[in-house]
Amino acid sequence: MTYPVPAKQVETLYEIKKSKFIACAGFANSRESAMALLDSVKQQYPDARHHCWAYIFGNPTSPTSAAMADDGEPSGTAGKPILNVLQHKDIGDIMVIVTRYFGGIKLGAGGLVRAYSAAAQQAIDALEVRQEIKLEPLSVNIDFKHEQFVRHLVEQANGKIANCDYGSSVVVEVELPIDALDDFKKQMAPIAFSVAVKDK
Repeated sequence: MTYPVPAKQVETLYEIKKSKFIACAGFANSRESAMALLDSVKQQYPDARHHCWAYIFGNPTSPTSAAMADDGEPSGTAGKPILNVLQHKDIGDIMVIVTRYFGGIKLGAGGLVRAYSAAAQQAIDALEVRQEIKLEPLSVNIDFKHEQFVRHLVEQANGKIANCDYGSSVVVEVELPIDALDDFKKQMAPIAFSVAVKDK
């Protein structure tokens, strides 16, 4: 189960009637990481009146979470248009922030919707994506002599070792792509004391 996510952060500028809309798009897979991105943009443009945003976490076809904010703009004219752009793109774990500098000419509600949509769209168009593989955590209890074998299997499956606890045996915390789980469990069956899917 893979899906596209932002490979790196981008920033674009959209200007209309002297108003500037600076859009920043980047990777975020939790509210904490999304708000950290928002804070960094606010620090970069501290004198801007509005920092409107929207995010989608998880697989874009079935997101785990989505949210938006108008940040002082008339309700529905900023956050919703940004989120709407995101919902029509096949990109997950994404945060888009549009910072606005008012140019002295009012755009009206319809004009704001179009401007925030265009700014978000421009950032998405400039965005490079990479494939994100959803990893499932597993706990494996094995004898010391099998540790290298487990490490080899995890590497083969494009997973990662999160932690190792050494006691009377070795408890290896691994993270594996969902489609590699069954095969991994089969190969572990003869040697493992236990293989358990961890609660997230």
